[in-house]
Parts: sequence; structure tokens; C-alpha cells
Amino acid sequence: MADTKISALPASTTPLAGTEVLPIVQSSATKQVSVANLTAGRAISATQLTLTTGNLIVASGQGIDFSATPQQAGMTSELFADYEEGTWTPTDASGASLSFSTGPAYYTKVGRLVTASFIVTYPATASGATANISLPITGISSTGGAFFIYQTNGVNYRAYVTGTSIQFVTLNGVGVANSSMSTFRFDGVITYIAA
Repeated sequence: MADTKISALPASTTPLAGTEVLPIVQSSATKQVSVANLTAGRAISATQLTLTTGNLIVASGQGIDFSATPQQAGMTSELFADYEEGTWTPTDASGASLSFSTGPAYYTKVGRLVTASFIVTYPATASGATANISLPITGISSTGGAFFIYQTNGVNYRAYVTGTSIQFVTLNGVGVANSSMSTFRFDGVITYIAA
């Protein structure tokens, strides 16, 4: 086998398992290294990366670093380290689930920016002093804004983030009581900053 040309060897099957070994010269001695360890712990430099199948998987807390771009005043991070999308079940101030008028409630999180949308009906048994709807991801208080359509009588409401929920207020900023929301439907979209 030692005198066999590489071109005469049979082709390996793919994909490689990573346990295959190759000879390398390290500190003037020939040693073996597994395919999996060829680049272990080393940065890889390339001009382009193309995935023809599968996903690019980034370790938790890691992401795409845009630090080579010009920095703006007040910039705190140039690392894109999070993307998430899904559904959640909104609840009222007492923790009671709100019924869906149309489909589930959806949210998308890109970096720290969260956009949540829902069409829900407030429960007849709603309790708590102030009407609110829970958020899928905790936000920074007093960030974001929303436009709600009060379907029953056409009155418009706005809301603001209180951390774990959005609180309803009238257009002039007066809080809305839970009892006044009983059985009414809301179409809502809110974009806010995650905590």
C-alpha cells in the first residue's frame, strides 16, 4: 500500500464520519490526526461559505459579528446572536388564557427586537385592576407601541410594554379596567425591545 499512488486508491464514502485519520508532520515527526480534529479549536478563514444542504448552527451566545462595519454613536453591540419565532398563549392580568378569535398568537424575535401579533377575545371572567395581555418574551418597560382595534364599538386603544405584558390605555393615556374589556375582541401588533 505504501507504493500505491493516491489516484489509485478507492474513493471514500461520504459524508465522512470524522473518525478517519490522516498522516501529518508535526514537530518533524509523522503523526495521525482524525478528520474531526483537523480544524478543532482553530479559526477558519474563507472568502465565501455556501451551504448546499443543512443549517449553519451557531453555539449559544455566539452569532454573526459585524464589528468590521462603521460604528454609530451609542452603539452597544454588533453581534447578531439571536433569531426566534413561534406561537404563545396570551393571558390576562389574572393569568387566565385569552381565547383566540383567529388562529394562535405569533411572535418573531430578531436580535432584541420582538414583534408579536394576535387576535384574541378577552375573557368574561377577567380580573385584575388594569387590562393587559401577557407578552411571549419579557420586554424593557415603556418601550414599543401598539395599535389596537376595539372590534365591538370601534374605539381605538393603544398600549405600552410593562415588562412581562402590554397594558391597555385609552388614546389620552388613561388606564382601562379589566371589567370594561369583558368578551371584547382585539386585533393587535406590537414591536418592542426584549429585556
